[in-house]
Amino acid sequence: MAAQSASWGRGRQRSKGSSNGGLGRAIRYLGRQRRTTAIAYGALIVATLAQLAVPQLVQNMIDSITQGTIANTIFNSVPALFQNVAAQRAGYTLDQLREFQANAESWLIGAVVLIVLFAIMRGAFSFVQAFMAESLSQGIAFDLRNEIFAKIQRLSFSYHDQNQTGQLMIRATDDVEKLRLFIAQGLVLAAQAFLLLVVTLLILVLSNWQLTLVVLPILPIALVTFIIFGAVSQPLFVQIQMRLSALNTILQENMAGIKVVRAFAREGYEQKRFDKSTLDLYAQQLKVSRTFSFLFPVIFLIAQLGQVALLYFGGRQILDGTLSLGDYQKFSLYVIYVFFPLGQLGFIISLMAQAGASATRIFEILDAKSDVTDKPDAITLPPIQGHLEFKDVTFRYFGGGDPVLQKVSLEAKPGMTVALLGGTGSGKTTIINLIPRFYDTSEGAILIDGHDVRDVTLDSLRSQIGIVLQETNLFSGTIRDNIAFGRSDATDDEVIAAAQAAAAHDFIMTFPDGYNTPVGERGSTLSGGQKQRIAIARALLLNPRILILDDSTSSVDLITEYRIQKALDRLMEGRTSFVIAQRISTVLNADMILVLDKGRVVASGKHEELMESSPIYAEIYHSQLVGDAAVDESSTAQEA
Repeated sequence: MAAQSASWGRGRQRSKGSSNGGLGRAIRYLGRQRRTTAIAYGALIVATLAQLAVPQLVQNMIDSITQGTIANTIFNSVPALFQNVAAQRAGYTLDQLREFQANAESWLIGAVVLIVLFAIMRGAFSFVQAFMAESLSQGIAFDLRNEIFAKIQRLSFSYHDQNQTGQLMIRATDDVEKLRLFIAQGLVLAAQAFLLLVVTLLILVLSNWQLTLVVLPILPIALVTFIIFGAVSQPLFVQIQMRLSALNTILQENMAGIKVVRAFAREGYEQKRFDKSTLDLYAQQLKVSRTFSFLFPVIFLIAQLGQVALLYFGGRQILDGTLSLGDYQKFSLYVIYVFFPLGQLGFIISLMAQAGASATRIFEILDAKSDVTDKPDAITLPPIQGHLEFKDVTFRYFGGGDPVLQKVSLEAKPGMTVALLGGTGSGKTTIINLIPRFYDTSEGAILIDGHDVRDVTLDSLRSQIGIVLQETNLFSGTIRDNIAFGRSDATDDEVIAAAQAAAAHDFIMTFPDGYNTPVGERGSTLSGGQKQRIAIARALLLNPRILILDDSTSSVDLITEYRIQKALDRLMEGRTSFVIAQRISTVLNADMILVLDKGRVVASGKHEELMESSPIYAEIYHSQLVGDAAVDESSTAQEA
């Protein structure tokens, strides 16, 4: 728990340091899809400019109607003798009024047609922009999910020891989705708001700078408001993602351990745990809702104040005769284009805050350093003979604390079978984890055929080591897929041969579909012994020079274990084999038995030697072998 708390502490420190840069890094992923980005934002610019043309067309339309009305009024209501005076008072000549009267309807129709054409243009380019932005965001989500998955695959075991599976899953799913949503919508809206705001302000200044000065003070007030809300909301969304991760962890653990939960009648307890986690998430989401429920009325209040100021000062200019009705209508529409982006900023800030929190969490994984990596000058390990040496190996988990292994030295020559015995926590599993570099030694060195395992590439090392772990993991797919997991190019004959060697072929053939039988999630349709034998066949198919069996017969009965051991005895010939077993019956014929206690090798040798020289070995022998021997005899009799 201390290590895990330290890990979360480091995660929070990284979050504080990288919260500002995470979103910027994510946005730079747009550079990977330059063509799609150019089309999306090019279409956005065209659609926005089409939108900006509409108020000018509306002014033309209103002016056409107003001028035509004035012309009709003067020509129809004013005596001919006074029409020239009336025209001058209206600010026009009689020729202009005749032109207005003759062309007002055509000008009106032309303005309407242009408005419709610009609306169609805007709609078409908005569709292109929306589709390309969605395609762009999905492409970035695709890249990020693949990078996260690849990173998780490469991270050392120590990283996974300190981080919960549910936490990693939520970052590859929900966090990526929140970031994708911002790129698809929030970033586009932000670009549109910026373009609309800048161009509109320029038009307003050129149209009527006096009225623009009335509206302008509203903008900094709105921007400061959004900056404050952005700073407040970012940590709130970080907390939401953390609580969602905690909820997902409980859900994942319960789905994986549903049999254990029911076996111990802990459904009620787990339900309470889930309810508490759900309540925490619910409370945090309400806190965010309260924040934004306050934000939007504030923004609308600011916008309404701007509209009130515009009505007053614009009305005065109309009364003074310095502003026409068409000019006022155009100006008021452009002012709406100023306040419209401000209204959108609330939604943009919400998406940005969520995306910023998620981006930080995503890049925490992508920036994580693996304790076990290839050196820059690492070489490919050539085909090995299986000569393995431990030279004064000491190991500590997470680089600190008491050593799990202390000054362990051993030598296994090609073809030797080395058995590791000892109580829980003695260091047996740690030794086999160090051979394929699941962890790196804290001190000392491990050599294979004279090559330090740290000097060769991980792929070339692990591809020559066959491993059957204590916890059997099968993947969704068929039995054949799982046996050929390490060699997808294996032939059916090779798969069958490996299954026969692992004493798995007979039970596989009892299924109607044989090797094409689906194993279910995590091998749920198979018994523990069946899963173990498939895992052994999977390792044997690699034909490795070094074979590691980590308590590989712990899930089978003693008779099945005897049959597997008989096959393994033949298959281990010529291979350097490391066998961990609590049952001495599986290691009596080992070339070397290592007895471990508290991380040290306290005795080594063959069975007969250890019976005389090692009290610990003798104790294990007498506590376990008596029961095994009777079964061995009965198994031998059955085989005969």
